[in-house]
Amino acid sequence: MASSALRPTRMQRLLLHAALLVLGLPFVLPLLWMVSTSLKTNAQVFSTGGIEEGLSLAALIPHPVRWQNYADAWHSVPFATYLKNSLLLCAANVTGAIFSSALVAYGFARLRFWGRDALFILVISTLALPAQVTMIPVFALFRFLGWYGTFRPLIVPLCLGNAFFIFLLRQFFRTIPEELSEAGRIDGASEWRIFWQLVLPLAKPALATCALFQFIYTWNDFFGPLLYLNDPSLYTLAYGLEQFLSSYGGEWAQLMAGACIFTAPVIVLFFLAQRTFIQGIATTGGKM
Repeated sequence: MASSALRPTRMQRLLLHAALLVLGLPFVLPLLWMVSTSLKTNAQVFSTGGIEEGLSLAALIPHPVRWQNYADAWHSVPFATYLKNSLLLCAANVTGAIFSSALVAYGFARLRFWGRDALFILVISTLALPAQVTMIPVFALFRFLGWYGTFRPLIVPLCLGNAFFIFLLRQFFRTIPEELSEAGRIDGASEWRIFWQLVLPLAKPALATCALFQFIYTWNDFFGPLLYLNDPSLYTLAYGLEQFLSSYGGEWAQLMAGACIFTAPVIVLFFLAQRTFIQGIATTGGKM
């Protein structure tokens, strides 16, 4: 009886959802304007009710709908090449960052060695170091190694672990009962086998959360390709959109179509993985 009394009524749920819709509207309107503009002609965009009154309800409805903008944007710049490069970087970075971070996090969570906690604090403290502080020496190092103009500066550092992911995964690993590892050791399993066959399968929500974070970061990364890539055949979508803007800055409809193409995979991925993502975030705040 007590639990049923604490449940919100239908009216309370309606009011809560209405409040959430009102609060979320300012975040959704720019996305709606982008999609709407991508389906208009350039004449509609710059006419009355276009950019000047772009957030009015009537202006958000394109008439007529021009799907050709997506084909024009796709062929204006080599979007297929940019998409291939972005997917390649995302696959390499997600795989490298998640595996290396999980390996380090397991060591901090399960292995006992001298200076473990001090070393973990040192790793976490790197999160407070802005990338702009190390940008010049890191760039000089990669240029000295002959990696400038290749994907290696964008991939190799992430294969050496990510401090934020190490923290999240360590917290998750510490919630897994130690008895499982002890049972594996009694059966003669090595530490590597315990990590690979016992711990990692139980950490799928946390791993999926880190993978989603890394995918979004790599997909949206503009500064890295700008700094290290000088070959147009290696440009990513984030950098390619900037090139499109430089060449076709007045083509707002096509530019918004390109932005929609760029944004769609991230939105689809998040909605497909949101349950696992929320579960992974909720279960990484365990033991310290």
